[in-house]
Amino acid sequence: MASGIKEQDRQDAIAGWLFMIPALLIFTVFLVIPILFALWYSLTDWNGISAPTTAQFVGLENYVNLLAGGGIRQADFFKALKNTTYFALGVVPMQTILALLLANVINQRVLRFKGFFRTAYYFPSITSSIAISMIFLFLYQRGGLINQVLTTITFGWWEPVAWMNDARGLIHIMLEWFGITLASGPAFLRADILGLTFYDWISGPSITLLAIMLMNTWTTIGTLMIIFVAALQDIPGSVYEAAQIDGASGWDTFSKITVPLLRPTLFFVITLGLIGTYQVFDQIYVMSAGGPAKTTLTMAYMVYRNGFSNSEMGVGLATAILLFVIIFIVTMIQRRITEGSNG
Repeated sequence: MASGIKEQDRQDAIAGWLFMIPALLIFTVFLVIPILFALWYSLTDWNGISAPTTAQFVGLENYVNLLAGGGIRQADFFKALKNTTYFALGVVPMQTILALLLANVINQRVLRFKGFFRTAYYFPSITSSIAISMIFLFLYQRGGLINQVLTTITFGWWEPVAWMNDARGLIHIMLEWFGITLASGPAFLRADILGLTFYDWISGPSITLLAIMLMNTWTTIGTLMIIFVAALQDIPGSVYEAAQIDGASGWDTFSKITVPLLRPTLFFVITLGLIGTYQVFDQIYVMSAGGPAKTTLTMAYMVYRNGFSNSEMGVGLATAILLFVIIFIVTMIQRRITEGSNG
């Protein structure tokens, strides 16, 4: 009897591995091997054009040049990191809050035509980001629809903005209101930190980057809204009925019942948002190509520029590996914060 059970367990194990082998092969061929390939060639001077076998091993030189080598490579790397971080800090909270609010509205029982609203809000998420970017390029022109609408509703007070060609940082603009500039401000503003001045670090997103952030938020809230709607529908209605009987207000119900019960979903949504914003590329490529004055240069676009435009694939792969490490660290920090709030 015991031998029969062992034989059955062995056959089950073999069957399990047979089912897993195709998925493991796909995972290995399309994920593990490319990652190992990228890691190895990030330690070389491969230009991405000649055969990989002609690349010379340079060790950690690419990483050193990016992180501490001084000069334009280091400055560009940390400028891209700064821009990407501002992008994430602006987009992730905004898209999460708006998606949660829309999900709550759509989840209301009294709302009619729910299917229409879900489709309308979700439609931008499934539309080609390249097509949307091209449309917004026209909308963001100085004589475009956005400036015209803002001028109309402000009765001519609004001065048209060159959205796609304005390198001024938002924080810099606010500092200038108080007469603080790089030249006239305190000396610590000119202190060099990782190839950039302290004044550069606190620039805030540029006007152009802000325009792309607003567009990115509009295109992503639909997907996140659907995730929140699915999570809201898993909350038992009896919980809300009990809160209503106890006399809880709408805000108390939302803040003390809905949000706590959505914490796992919030972690998932914020994680998706962080990964997506730190990897933003297509909209930058189409709308600004890293300009003006590199104020929309992001980490992902820098990978493309180093690897393909500058034919420095080794440097580009090193940038990609560093981007992966940054995303991993940011995700772990966000997870720790979420777990701490749960405690």
